[in-house]
Amino acid sequence: MEKKHRNILQCNRVNLVKALDPSDMFDRLLSKRIFTQDMIDEIKSSGTRRDQVRQLVQDLETRGNQAFPAFIECLHETGQHNLADILLGGEPQIRPLPIQSRPIVRPLPVYSPMDINKPVYPAQSVTLTPTPPSYPAHLYQPLTTSPSLGKGPDTFSSYKMDASPCGHCLIINNVDFEPLSELSNRTGSNIDCDKLERRFKSLNFIVLVKKNLKKKQIMQELLALSEKDHSQFDCCVVIMLSHGTEVSHSRFPGAVHGVDGPSVPVQLITNYLNGKNCPSLQGKPKLFFIQACGGGDKDTGFEVSPDEASCIMGGPDDESDAMPLSSSSDSLSTPSDELDARATLPTPSDILVSYSTFPGYVSWRDPWAGSWYVETLDKILEVNAANLDLATMLMLVNNEVSQNSAKGLYKQMPGSFNFLRKHLYFQAQPCQ
Repeated sequence: MEKKHRNILQCNRVNLVKALDPSDMFDRLLSKRIFTQDMIDEIKSSGTRRDQVRQLVQDLETRGNQAFPAFIECLHETGQHNLADILLGGEPQIRPLPIQSRPIVRPLPVYSPMDINKPVYPAQSVTLTPTPPSYPAHLYQPLTTSPSLGKGPDTFSSYKMDASPCGHCLIINNVDFEPLSELSNRTGSNIDCDKLERRFKSLNFIVLVKKNLKKKQIMQELLALSEKDHSQFDCCVVIMLSHGTEVSHSRFPGAVHGVDGPSVPVQLITNYLNGKNCPSLQGKPKLFFIQACGGGDKDTGFEVSPDEASCIMGGPDDESDAMPLSSSSDSLSTPSDELDARATLPTPSDILVSYSTFPGYVSWRDPWAGSWYVETLDKILEVNAANLDLATMLMLVNNEVSQNSAKGLYKQMPGSFNFLRKHLYFQAQPCQ
C-alpha cells in the first residue's frame, strides 16, 4: 500500500472503528482478492465489531497498492458513502495548539530593615549562592555490599540455570513470503536459523524450529509454548527471524510479519509467556531475540574520532528486513484474576527482548552470510557464554554490530529492553 493511503487509514482509524460496518464487506474484499478466506475468518473471530474493524484496517495496510482503492469501492457498494468521502478527503486537519506566552518573572522584593512595610525591588537580578541541604549523618555512610550483589554465576544475584535441559527454545524462521504480502523473500535467513539452532542446543535447550508461518500460525505456536509445563525448566527462549515493522505500543516496540503479510506485535509475543499467561514460567527468565526491522529508516551514522572509526564494511548486496509503519493492537486479552494478599512480581518481570536494530530503523542481512546481528550474537555466545552474563554479552553484540557499514554508508544499532531481575549465565563449556 502506498504511504499516503496508509497515512489516511491511520489518521482516520478512530472514525473507522466508530462507524464502519464490516459484515457486508468481507465477501467483497474476498472477491476482489484483497483478503484470503483465512484472513477473513481470523478477522471475524477477533471479537466485537470494533475489534474486527481494527483487525481489518491493520491487515488492509499490508495488502498492496490495490487494497485502498478496493476498500473505497467496497464502502460505496455497501452504502457507507460518508466513510468513503472522509477517506478520499485525505488526512483530517489537525488544529494547532495555541501558543502560550511565557510568564514575566519579576524579582522578589527585598525588604528594608528600617521600613518593613515598604518593599524595595532590586534594579539588578540577585544571584543566590545555594547552600547544600543538611541531611542526617547516617545517610552519608557508604553502602555496604549485599551478598546478592556479588559477581559470578554462583551468587544469589543469578538466576537458577542448572536444569537439564535448561528449557524450551522456539525459533520461527520466515523466509518465503506470499506474493500478496508484497514482502521479498529473506535470502540468508536459513543461515541465521542454523547457527542459532546449533548454539542453543549447545546451551542445553530443547530447540523447535518452525518455518514460513502465517500470522495465525505464529500465534498458535506461541500459545502452544505458553501452555507447556515449564515447571522442570529454568528458562524459555523465543527467536523471531522475519520482516518487521514499527507499530504503536505501550511497552515493547515493533512487530514481525507472517509470510501472509499481517504482523504480530512484539508486545503480544511477550505477553504469551508473561507471569499471568504462563504460570509455570513465573520468576524465570523469558528471552526474546528479534531479527527483524524496527521500521523503515536507514541510519547513516555520524562522524567520530579516528580512535572510534574501526569500521567493518558490509557487502554491497546487504538487504534490510524493513516494512513501513503500521498500527496494531498490543495486548493479549485474558480473564482478569482476583486480587490476592500474597507476594507478587510485576507482570513483565523476568523478560528480556533483544532487538537486532534500534526502534524505527532497518536491520541488515547478508544473503550469503546471514544477518549482522545473528552472526555477531552467535560468535559472542560461542566465545563468552561460559564466563559472562547475558546483559554483558548483548552489550558486546551492540558494540560490534555498530562497527558494520552496509553499502559503505548505512549503520545498525541493536539494543534490548531488559526486565530481568538478576544476572543470567547460560550452561556453557569454556571455548576451546
